[in-house]
Amino acid sequence: MSEEIQVVVGAAQPSRPRHWALNVIAVGVILALVYLGQLVLVTLLGSILLAFILAPVVELFIELRIPRSMASFLAVVLLLAAVYGVTYVSYSHAESFLHNLPRYSQQIRDILGRFRKQAEDFQRNTEFISPEGEDKPVVNVRTNTNWSDSLAHGFNSITDIVLATTFIPFLVYFMLSWRSHVRSATVMLFPMQYRHTAFVTLGQIAKMMRAFILGNLVVGLFMSVISVAIFWVLNIPFFYFIGFISGFLSLIPFMGVLLAVVPPLAVGVGQISSADAFVIISFLVLLHVFALNVLYPKILGKRLQLNPLALTISLLFWGWMWGGIGLVLAIPITGTMKIIFDNVESMKPYAAWLGE
Repeated sequence: MSEEIQVVVGAAQPSRPRHWALNVIAVGVILALVYLGQLVLVTLLGSILLAFILAPVVELFIELRIPRSMASFLAVVLLLAAVYGVTYVSYSHAESFLHNLPRYSQQIRDILGRFRKQAEDFQRNTEFISPEGEDKPVVNVRTNTNWSDSLAHGFNSITDIVLATTFIPFLVYFMLSWRSHVRSATVMLFPMQYRHTAFVTLGQIAKMMRAFILGNLVVGLFMSVISVAIFWVLNIPFFYFIGFISGFLSLIPFMGVLLAVVPPLAVGVGQISSADAFVIISFLVLLHVFALNVLYPKILGKRLQLNPLALTISLLFWGWMWGGIGLVLAIPITGTMKIIFDNVESMKPYAAWLGE
């Protein structure tokens, strides 16, 4: 009898390494697909976020007895009009800024001149000086850069981005107009015993997405209003416009503070002193720290329930995979994974690790 047990145990032992090997292969395949399918996945996830943003607008139109298809169309038209309005206003202010640029171009030339002089001094000090009587070696550097290929590659990248962007309005429209069908059809993909869990999971993901979007909107508006007031006190040109840009740029994880500092300092060249620049940088850093440690936990903490270590690792990972857009999408992606893990029995240990 004992020999039979040993045989059974011995036969069962190799299955565990095989199981882990299959898991490693599966994870590698998923990561490869995520990396290679960046453009498609980013377009799809961006469309999902926009659909959640426009969902209340669609529900408002439906309450006014407008059919869902027409309500979804009107919501997408409003979105496109808002994007056009923001682009037009941004272009107008940029054009006005460039028009007024010659008034303080001398200060800009002085600043650039100092940097150029330092660069020339550094280059002069690091030049190779050959001994007297010896010819200086002549080094011919031949570049193999194929400019036509480089331009074609850039054009193809831009074309891909433009092509993917044109799909977003259609994706958002179909997600809004076919919302109920998509949700019920997704639930029907699972076996009968798991459909209730899938239905509950989708509902929790939807609530998390709405809370994430609404929380970022509230925090962004708060930071924008405060920034506008401070920039107005410091006489920053176009303070009413620059303040809103700076406030919402600060929402970007990690790079938010650096990006938020650029607009006020750029338009303030020749207009503000070094002391004012220091005040702007200090203020934006403190405002970002306050939002990150006070506002975000109060508004989003209960809904996301993600610990800081998991958030930092997810930001690092998705930033590495997808760049800047990965930093923007990292939090909703990780929050969605946390909800899925919470509702799958075998995944609950991973959910506990991601949770607070």
